[in-house]
Amino acid sequence: MRAATVLATWFGCGLAPRAPGTAGTLGALPLVAAAWWTASPGLHALLAAGVLAVGLLAARDTSAWGGRKDPPQVVIDEVAGMLVATVALPPSWVSLALAFVLFRAFDVLKPWPCRRLERLDSSWGVMADDVMAGLYANFAAQALLRVGELFA
Repeated sequence: MRAATVLATWFGCGLAPRAPGTAGTLGALPLVAAAWWTASPGLHALLAAGVLAVGLLAARDTSAWGGRKDPPQVVIDEVAGMLVATVALPPSWVSLALAFVLFRAFDVLKPWPCRRLERLDSSWGVMADDVMAGLYANFAAQALLRVGELFA
């Protein structure tokens, strides 16, 4: 198997028979844990940017699978999106669960401009909508955690 395929499917997560996007998001959790372990939001954001850059290259090579621009097997976009969703969140199970659920919801619902970003040419269309969904999830998680602190 080619390196681009291994990365695009995030080491096989995208080959899950059901819900490959969710499997890819779960596959991002070791990277999220590593990013949180550094205790540096800057390094966490840099890791997300690195996965985005690798994803742009890997998805470019595999975006023609099955004649689809964004085949379900390509899940490195979910990995990048989940990393974005967790930048600067406090490392906890609550933060992780909140970011995971919000990211999956925004990734599936594709609020503006996610759907528009999905139409971009080449691998930018594969990656950009998930990064935007990650940003939405991050902002929503930050807000919900702050509201929760008010009532604690």
